[in-house]
Amino acid sequence: MPKDLFHPSVADEKAKHKLKRLIQGPNSFFMDVKCPGCFHITTIFSHAQTVVLCAGCATVLSQPTGGKCRLTEGCSFRKKVD
Repeated sequence: MPKDLFHPSVADEKAKHKLKRLIQGPNSFFMDVKCPGCFHITTIFSHAQTVVLCAGCATVLSQPTGGKCRLTEGCSFRKKVD
């Protein structure tokens, strides 16, 4: 079955490396994270390399890993839109 190289599926594009996609783009993003204790919203980078604390109650919102940061259990997030 022939494959359409000009119109790849979204799943195929997600699986490719960020530089090998039809249109290059980063894998990282900024996100708004809501603290489960005080409901304060903090902006966090998806690949943060430091521990991020809540400005309102000083609880830990995310822990760094080798790549993307791991959010604390109970935290909700959404991607920031340009």
